[in-house]
Amino acid sequence: MQPGYPGQDPYGQQPNQDPTAQPHDPYAQPPQAPQYGQQPTSGQPYGQPTSGQPYGQDPYAQQQQPYGAAPQYPAAGYPTGPGQGQGQNNTMGLIGMIVGIASIVLGLCCPLLGVPAGIVGIVLGVMGQKKVQAGEASNPGQAKAALICGGVGVVVGIISAIAGAAINMGNFGS
Repeated sequence: MQPGYPGQDPYGQQPNQDPTAQPHDPYAQPPQAPQYGQQPTSGQPYGQPTSGQPYGQDPYAQQQQPYGAAPQYPAAGYPTGPGQGQGQNNTMGLIGMIVGIASIVLGLCCPLLGVPAGIVGIVLGVMGQKKVQAGEASNPGQAKAALICGGVGVVVGIISAIAGAAINMGNFGS
């Protein structure tokens, strides 16, 4: 052993140990620690619940109201208005807006698809606005966007069709 390092041998050997201590088996399994997820033992015999609750009851469940008391429900926090009791039907305005936007793109590249898509967008926008006025839907912005985008898609499709026909007419004369 070196004088400055007590307990360490320069050749990697262990220092002398107590001869009365039990020898350590390097091939033995280490002592087992408690595993995660196991129920702690509480001194109860097998099959007995450890939480103090009888079987069939959830210890985290809310306490029940006494008999004759009205049930209490948490407030939803949403405003109530016309048509809020039934489900809202916002599909007409949403689909009309999607078709109207697509009609603008289709009107630029293939007017034969853009014009009909624009007309469908306008029709769905009108139907969506009627549902909003009747209180059956709550998306007036999408219905208005369907009308505007559908109209722009129709106009773009018509202009694109006329421009394409004029360009092709010039090619046929040559």
